[in-house]
Amino acid sequence: MHTINSSDFKHSKLSAAIKLIAVAPMCFLSAQTLALEELDGTTKDVYPVTYVDNFRLKNNATLNVHNGGTVRDIQSVGSTVNLTGARVSSTASTTAVILTNSTAHINNTLITSTRAGGLDVVRNPSTLTGSLAEVSNNSEIHGATYGANVTSYSTLNLNDSKLIGGSQAGLILRGGAANAVNSQIIGATDGIRMTREHSTVPNSPELRLEGTRVEGLTGSAIVVDTPITAEIDVNNGSTLIGNNGNLLELKTGGNANMRVNNSALTGNIQVGTGSVLDLSLDSAIMNGDVINNGGTASVGLNNGSVLTGRLENVDKLAINSDATWVMVDNQQVGDLSLNGGNIKFGDTGHFYQLDVENLSGNGTFLMSVDFSTLKGDFLNVTGTSAGEHQLLIASSGADPLGDDRLHVVHTADGVAKFSLLGDRVDVGTYSYSLIDDNESKDWYLDPDSKVISPSTNSVLALFNAAPSVLLGEMTTLRTRMGELRFSDGKSAGLWTRAYGNKYEVSNDKTGLGYNQSQRGFTLGADAPVEGGDGQWLIGAMAGHSTSDLDLNRGSSATINSYYVGGYATWMDAESGFYFDGVLKFNRLHSESKVAMSDGKKAKGNYTQNAMGASAEVGRHISLDDGYFVEPYGQLAAVITQAQSYTLDNGLDAKGDRSSSVIGEIGTTVGRNIQLESGGVLQPYLKAAVAHEFDQSNKVFVNDNAFNNDLSGSRLKLGAGVAMSVSQNLKLHADLERSTGKNIKQPYGVNVGLRYDF
Repeated sequence: MHTINSSDFKHSKLSAAIKLIAVAPMCFLSAQTLALEELDGTTKDVYPVTYVDNFRLKNNATLNVHNGGTVRDIQSVGSTVNLTGARVSSTASTTAVILTNSTAHINNTLITSTRAGGLDVVRNPSTLTGSLAEVSNNSEIHGATYGANVTSYSTLNLNDSKLIGGSQAGLILRGGAANAVNSQIIGATDGIRMTREHSTVPNSPELRLEGTRVEGLTGSAIVVDTPITAEIDVNNGSTLIGNNGNLLELKTGGNANMRVNNSALTGNIQVGTGSVLDLSLDSAIMNGDVINNGGTASVGLNNGSVLTGRLENVDKLAINSDATWVMVDNQQVGDLSLNGGNIKFGDTGHFYQLDVENLSGNGTFLMSVDFSTLKGDFLNVTGTSAGEHQLLIASSGADPLGDDRLHVVHTADGVAKFSLLGDRVDVGTYSYSLIDDNESKDWYLDPDSKVISPSTNSVLALFNAAPSVLLGEMTTLRTRMGELRFSDGKSAGLWTRAYGNKYEVSNDKTGLGYNQSQRGFTLGADAPVEGGDGQWLIGAMAGHSTSDLDLNRGSSATINSYYVGGYATWMDAESGFYFDGVLKFNRLHSESKVAMSDGKKAKGNYTQNAMGASAEVGRHISLDDGYFVEPYGQLAAVITQAQSYTLDNGLDAKGDRSSSVIGEIGTTVGRNIQLESGGVLQPYLKAAVAHEFDQSNKVFVNDNAFNNDLSGSRLKLGAGVAMSVSQNLKLHADLERSTGKNIKQPYGVNVGLRYDF
C-alpha cells in the first residue's frame, strides 16, 4: 500500500484556490454566528470593516461605533453607547436603539427602523433613574412607527438633528423630558404626543423647543392626551404646524402649561373636557383660535406679543406690557386683566362686541366706529370693573350724517374709568370727546363736544399761510435793499438778501392754530433811469422761500414758494421823498402731513398761483449830527388762486380765491456815523402799526364753511444797521418783532448786501 505524505501535495496556485473555495462558506457561517454580540462590563469598538451587527450591553459596558461603522440594532442596559458618523439599520420588530438606564451620545449618525420605533430613551420600571440621549450634529432618526420614545426620569437632547415618525408621532414623551435646539420633529400623525408612562407614575412630560420646527402631517403639532400637566416651552423662532389646524390639542383630561417666547405660531389650540390650559406668550406672535370645549383655559400675553384669533370660553385672559389680542369675531371672556396690554376689535370697519365678566387693570382698547350708521365696536362688562382704561378709536375723514351720540362702553357697576387716547377722536371736519353718562356706567362719543380736527386745522392753516408767505418775501424798501442813499440811487447794482420769519397764528372763532417758520433768499439787479425830477431805479428780482407749519399734535405742513418780480424806486435827494413799488408773481406748492387721533397719518398736496404788490411812500429827514427820521406808509396786497384737494383719509378741502390787504404806517430813527476808513455806519430803530383789512377768506371742509378771518392790527418794533463798507459794497441787517390779536411775529431776521457798479 502506498503511503501518502505531504510531499505528494506540492503548493500551487490551483491548490490555494481550491482551499479558498472550500473554506469561504465556513468563514461566512462563522460570521453569522457572531451577528449578536453581548457586552458584559466590557468595551467594544466597531469600525467600517467590522461585521458584527447586533449588540446587547449590560453592567456598564461601552459600545463605540466609529465613522462608517454599521450595526443592526442596539439594546443597552446600564451602559454607554457612543455613535459617531455611524449607521444603525434595523429590520427587527423591536426599536432600533433601546437605552434602559443608559447614556448615549449620537453624533452625525443615521438611525432607521423598517418595522418599529427609532429610539427608546427609557428606564427600568423598578428604578427612579432613567436614560440620557444626546443626539446632535445632523443626526437623523427615522422610525417605522414613532421616531423616539422617552419615559419618566429620562431625557432626550436634540441638537441640529431630525426626528421622524413613520406611522405615529415623531416624538412620544411618556413622562420624560425633551430639549430640541435648531431641529425638526415630524410625525405622520401628530408631531409630539405627550402622555404618561403609567397611572402610578406622577411625572409629567416636559418639552423645550429652541428654533425648532414641529409638524403633525395629519394631526396636531402637539397633543396631550392623559390626565397629566405637560410643561411646554416654545422659544426663539420655533414653529408648530398641525395639518389639522391645531398647534396644541388637550384631550382625555390632559393639561398643559405652555409658554411661547419670541416665536411666531399659526394654528388653533383645542382644550377638551376636563382639561386645563395655561398659555403664556412672551415676545411672540400667534395666529389662531383658543377653543375651550368643556375644560379650563387661561391665556397670558406679555412683552409685545400678538395673538390674532378667537378665544372661546377662556376663563382668564391677562394681557401685559404692550401685548395685543386681535379679535376676529364677537367674543366673550371671563376674567380680563390688563397691565399695559391692548385689545384690538378687528380691522377698521368690522364691528365686534366684547363681553367681559370681570375687568381689571389698565389697558387700551383699539376700536372703530361709523357715525353715518351709528355703528361701532362695543365693550360690555357684565360683572365687576376696575382700573383706568383708554380707547383708541380709528379716525375718519368723512363727516357724520347726524348729531346723535354713539355708545361705545357699558359697565354693570360703573367703577372702571375710560378716556380717549389723545383726548379726542377725529371724524371728518371735527374731533369728538368721550363722555360718561348714566352714573358712569355708559360711555359715549358726543358730537356736542366737537372742535375742529387736525385735518381741518391743516387745511385752514395751509390756505391761511399763503398770504403771510408772500408778505414775508416782500417787506419794506429798507429791509429789502438796505440804505440806497449811500449812492443816491445813481449806480446800477446787484443785491441779495436772506431772511427768516416766525409767525404764531390763532383764531378763536374757528379754532385755528399753528406756528409758521419761513426762510428764504432773494436775488436782484437794477439800474438807474433818467426821467423827471429825482432819480429812478428800475430792477428785477427772483427768489425762493420755504415755510414750515407746526400744526400741533404732531401734524405739519410745508409751503415751497418760487417767485419773480420787478420793482421801481424813485428818490429825490433834495426833498428826501421816495417811492417804492413792487410787483411779484408766485408759484406755491403746499403739502400737509396730519397726525390723526388714532396715530395714523393723512397726507395731501396741491399747487396754486399767487400775485402780490406793494407801494411804499416815505421821506428821509436829515437832522443835526448825522441823525435822521424817516416816516413812511405802505400798502401791500396779495391774491391767491382758488384751489381744492383731498386728503388721503377722504377729507375734502376747497379754498376760495383769498386775499390780504395790509396797511402799515411807521417811522425809522437813526444816525449816520462816519468811519475813519471812509465808510458809513448807520444804526437805526423803527416802530410801525400794521392793519389787516381783509375780513373774508372762505374755506370749505367737507362742505362745512370756515372764514379765515385774521383781520386786525399789529404793533411792530425793530432795529437794524446799514453800512457802506466801500464805494461799491454795502451791507445791512435787520431784526423785528410784532404782536397782534390773531398774529404774532416773535422774530423776523433779514441780512443782505448790495454791490454798486
